Amino acid sequence: MFAPSLSAARVRAMTLAMASVGLMSPALANPTLADVQRQLDELRAQYDARIQALEAQLKAAQAQPAQPAKHTAQAADAAADAAMPAPAPATPPATFARKARQAADNSFNPQVSLILSGVYTNLQRDPESWSIGGFQPGGDEIGPGDRGFSLAESELVLSANIDPWFYGRAILAVTPDSEVEVEEAFLQTRALPAGATVKAGRFFSGLGYLNEQHAHTWDFVDAPVVYQAMFGGQFKQEGVQGRWVLPTDQFVQLGLELGRGSGFPGTDRNRNAADALTLTAHTGGDIGVSHSWRAGASWLQTSAQGREWQDTNLDGDTVRNSFTGKSRIWALDGVWKWAPNGNATRTNFKLQGEYFRRKETGNVNYALNDDGVSANSDAYRSAQSGWYVQGVYQFMPRWRVGLRHEQLDSGTVNYASNGTFMTNPDHKPKRTSAMLDWSLSEFSRWRLQYNQDQVRLGGIKDNQIFLQYIMSLGAHGAHAF
Repeated sequence: MFAPSLSAARVRAMTLAMASVGLMSPALANPTLADVQRQLDELRAQYDARIQALEAQLKAAQAQPAQPAKHTAQAADAAADAAMPAPAPATPPATFARKARQAADNSFNPQVSLILSGVYTNLQRDPESWSIGGFQPGGDEIGPGDRGFSLAESELVLSANIDPWFYGRAILAVTPDSEVEVEEAFLQTRALPAGATVKAGRFFSGLGYLNEQHAHTWDFVDAPVVYQAMFGGQFKQEGVQGRWVLPTDQFVQLGLELGRGSGFPGTDRNRNAADALTLTAHTGGDIGVSHSWRAGASWLQTSAQGREWQDTNLDGDTVRNSFTGKSRIWALDGVWKWAPNGNATRTNFKLQGEYFRRKETGNVNYALNDDGVSANSDAYRSAQSGWYVQGVYQFMPRWRVGLRHEQLDSGTVNYASNGTFMTNPDHKPKRTSAMLDWSLSEFSRWRLQYNQDQVRLGGIKDNQIFLQYIMSLGAHGAHAF
């Protein structure tokens, strides 16, 4: 019933606009009052006639038998559009095709970003003596780093939509040792149905919560000790990952990964088959407008062949050993976030934690000589675990504080007959960290952190202080939840 008045309002608005244009015409550059009045009267008469015609058409339409509302609305719109000026000519096909080609060409220009990071490290004890007591060391990304000023891990990121079906991303990392390595390089599907995605190449595994995140997104300078003990830093896959978001009101995501498994705790086994299998399941959602959460469980199975490490035997001599067998890891993770009314710009809080348990079964070769011959070889079995909990609070814009506590359990280790030579300490490494960071903008952050480290055997304390900067240049996508 509001159609006639609506059309009249639209037409009257055009009347006034055209009247204004008429007043601005050259013919009325120096109008007299009579000229202006005459022009207005003419325009009013013309559009009053058009309005009356439109209203007559609407009355005639209303007198007809009732029709669906959809068609009535279409008739009213058509009547109103009849009084509107003719639309501008459509874009010629040739011009449209040229613009489409330009857009397609631009889609192949990747987004480029650079992450610059550096750190000053003050350590009470020599970092060369740092080790996780009771655990086999693995990987190169363990320990507090070098003393003094050093370049932290900096990254060059290239990413783009390849076509409507695939997305590609490559991340080159410059390590503190001035080495360049391919941290990630993968393609990912964009158009699979039913909430499914497939990723292929080299990528951080979706195991747990923090493993998939890059160092510049962490809330602390260093990774939790449990990540260093279980994965030698972070676990990477070279293979295929499939994920499926279930069609339910509750967010539920299932994942499966098949990979080479060459990273710790596995090794390269020179096989055609996939040596690492990862299964993941995550769920989450919102509680009101201020709270959100995510929780998950993961499982990893990988294999090692001749995984070497150095140890000290019961006589105090340094020996070189190797492990061959299977490694299985169970993981639980959870994160809860709070932001008043969903607005995290002024204040917010995040609580996260993870628990890992690893079981290994196989064979240990004790005291390898330079030719790789073992002094003794026997069965090996272990069950070890670790966890961390951390909270980060933004108490005002740009300023955050954080507290993290973590602990490992060397658990049970059975060396069989090798136990007559090798130490088997009962140790629970732990560490507590506190941090304060300041973000001048979303592209720059400065962080001060203190660690009380009791990871070495005997619970030897190591007071550690870090001052870190993180700078982001260029295009950079949003981070995961």
